[in-house]
Amino acid sequence: MRIVVLGAGGIGGTIGARLHLAGHEVVLVARGAHGEVLRDRGLTFVTPDERVELRIPTFARPADVSWRADDVLVLATKSQDTESAAREVAAAAGRGLPVVSAQNGVANERALTRWFEHVHGLCVMLPAQHLEPGVVVAHSSPTAGILDLGRFPEGSDDVDDAVAEALRASRFESVPRGDIMRWKFRKLVNNLGNAVQALCGSGNTLDGDDALAALDLLVAEADAVFAAAGIDPVSEAEDDERRADHLQVRPIDGAERGGGSTWQSLARGSGVETDYLNGEIAHLGRLYAVATPANARIQTLMAEAAARRAAPGDMTASALLAVLRG
Repeated sequence: MRIVVLGAGGIGGTIGARLHLAGHEVVLVARGAHGEVLRDRGLTFVTPDERVELRIPTFARPADVSWRADDVLVLATKSQDTESAAREVAAAAGRGLPVVSAQNGVANERALTRWFEHVHGLCVMLPAQHLEPGVVVAHSSPTAGILDLGRFPEGSDDVDDAVAEALRASRFESVPRGDIMRWKFRKLVNNLGNAVQALCGSGNTLDGDDALAALDLLVAEADAVFAAAGIDPVSEAEDDERRADHLQVRPIDGAERGGGSTWQSLARGSGVETDYLNGEIAHLGRLYAVATPANARIQTLMAEAAARRAAPGDMTASALLAVLRG
């Protein structure tokens, strides 16, 4: 099995680096300045234990890869790029390619089934950072992350077994799960605070009564939507049990840890995936006649912040809470 990682940022770069370091065959697909550095000088991979320069084969486009019958694609782009990536990969590699969605949100897997016969969801719990072209920082050690996976919409197969085995051999926690989308819906709830963190610039945690009150509004709407839609995410207790103490975030000299994925996107001046996080709750609310004003408002605020290339911390938590309460 060869693993092709499309989107070599914080998540994809860490997955590719760890698999490569464990001796697995890996190919990266990355564009822009980041991709140019990876092709010219290699990937600088930084962890609490090491700083290494990795020469992993890297291509600018799916069409540049010589696809093989034993390839598995790990798609690690932001959700807003899923459909364009799927079209390019399907044209280059064919529709029988197994595709693993290592992405936030719950809309990617369904979208991918338009182009691919074998789609798998992967629930990402991986504290990593990509702010500088050519550099990926993974903050947890010795376990880099928790990456459970399974077929979409349900079940598991030999691809899940093989990928999980490779990930476990590469310093990840990973097991196949027949109900992976229940885990991804719980992760979606956990990601609803990404926009609060990005807009309020509060680093890796949501501190302060106003920020926590804003998060409570967002989560309450999600709970109401799930109840109306008959969606049954795993419980917080199950999620906490799975996380246990596997992720040990440790300081790294010269690499101060910033915020999560949305915070990083805003810091880089790139597009944000809020439309597929808070926007997913707004979308489901409209489908099932459940009011979701807070999620819809923060979706709009994030789109406006990204459009004007605002830095993280553009609002105070009290101002954000006032807007969300309407």
